[in-house]
Amino acid sequence: MNVLFITAWYPNKFDKMIGLFVQKHAEAVSSYCNTKVLSVQPSVLVNKIEIERKSDLGFDEIIVYYPGKSDTLFHKIHKQINFCLAYIRGFKLVRDLNFKIDIIHSNVLTRNVFVAYLIKLIYHIPYVVSEHWSRYLPEQNSYNGIFRKWLTKIVTRNASAILPVSDKLMNAMISHGLYNNKYIIINNIVDDAFFEKSIEKLRNKKRVLSVSCFDERAKNTKGIIRVANELLRKRNDVEFVFIGTGKDFEDVVNYSTEITNGNTNISFIGEKTPLEVAKWMRESDIFVLFSNFETAGIVITESLVSGTPVISTDVGIASKFINDSNGKIIQVGNEQQFIAELNHMLDNLQSYDRNTISANSLNLFDKRFIGKKITEVYHNCINLN
Repeated sequence: MNVLFITAWYPNKFDKMIGLFVQKHAEAVSSYCNTKVLSVQPSVLVNKIEIERKSDLGFDEIIVYYPGKSDTLFHKIHKQINFCLAYIRGFKLVRDLNFKIDIIHSNVLTRNVFVAYLIKLIYHIPYVVSEHWSRYLPEQNSYNGIFRKWLTKIVTRNASAILPVSDKLMNAMISHGLYNNKYIIINNIVDDAFFEKSIEKLRNKKRVLSVSCFDERAKNTKGIIRVANELLRKRNDVEFVFIGTGKDFEDVVNYSTEITNGNTNISFIGEKTPLEVAKWMRESDIFVLFSNFETAGIVITESLVSGTPVISTDVGIASKFINDSNGKIIQVGNEQQFIAELNHMLDNLQSYDRNTISANSLNLFDKRFIGKKITEVYHNCINLN
């Protein structure tokens, strides 16, 4: 079976992190199908359409860059024209490679899925849609525009399947009238590095870990810092480590310094590779997520696979996978509940068996398991088309 992924969110030479979850799905599927990825990327750093082709992961990744200025009306119109030309150039290259597409796996509504919809109308090739965007969630509330909503309903209804990454996202999409008779939850994939066995290490302090993109509207890292500050006033056997960077990173670090007087038991270590994050996960005692909203929350699954118990707000996939044996779920924004549960867990770490937590999570997020599940969706869609 020949599968073509099309997506705007995808790792590229200007941003290595965007759309990593799409790349992981493509890599998982490539074990079962002939797979190619076509990604079109706007950039203010290019003046003409450029094509990058690579196969480092064992399948073709075709990335088409196009001029992306949008500061004037002329630039906005020019950007849309370039978007169309980029896809035309990309599909021409796919065709020149003699790749006969059996199904299209489109990612993230709406424009890229409209491309898949047009191809279905012209060539009768079915398409499925993976959705990751939080804009449908009531906390985000950024799904708007009459034309966007009208077009999104059309392309959603005509897809052979919709594959959101969580039940919460699925329900939010349906609440906006995005109907389809085949919604199937497909989990995000956890990197192989997280599946390594935990190694017990002696430390003077118990370690609480947070990993995020430092977007305060969603992640509420300042809330974690307030909780850490109050907890550290009462006990000296714990340290807090924050991994990641993002648009609010400096603001959060400055906030932490201000309210904690630079407490050395709170540290910010910046962006780390997946391999490094996996190591930190395995060498931490508790992982915490205090987000206001999430579409999924891949860090939850990474922590569970690592065997590290989780305290998380009731966002994304938290309620589906966190239970009393592997963590606690708390109310969004409830700092007093967070402090109480964190105190209790720090005092009762022996109640959480890391090997059991890890073993119960392995198959759910493994790329081989998920790749096979997506491939089964393809077969069903093609047979019904």
